Amino acid sequence: MRSSPDITLRSPRPSEAAALSALCLRSKAHWGYDAVFLDTVAPYLQVDPELIAGDFVRVAEDAAGRALGVVQVDPKGKAGTLDLLFIEPFAIGTGAGRALYDWAKARLRAAGETRMTILSDPDARGFYERMGAVFITDRPSDVFKGRVLPWLEAEV
Repeated sequence: MRSSPDITLRSPRPSEAAALSALCLRSKAHWGYDAVFLDTVAPYLQVDPELIAGDFVRVAEDAAGRALGVVQVDPKGKAGTLDLLFIEPFAIGTGAGRALYDWAKARLRAAGETRMTILSDPDARGFYERMGAVFITDRPSDVFKGRVLPWLEAEV
């Protein structure tokens, strides 16, 4: 699927939280993680109905109304946290990720933040750097002993 001007962002309904969380897992699986890994991280890849209600979640969709990706920010996180940003594997490279990333920055700015923090999957680090985020350091995973994750920050 090529980049399309038909990508729109919309607010999800709280009833969509489970389906959007499943999207996050499909996106994570794209990078070759096995079922044990995915089962272990699933609790951390949940779209939060309370954050949906607080207008801290957006869905990117195509002209046919298919969800292409989801982003969730946490205004209570350290300096405003990009909590989730996941794209359906078939939609990687369409511009949906950029649109959701830009929305996240704008939403955190509207919440009074000046920067956005990102604890990234190693495979997503390049995307965030292309979006203008700056690598700060590697941080140990809270889930897997010995695994490190890139910590990035971006001005909002």
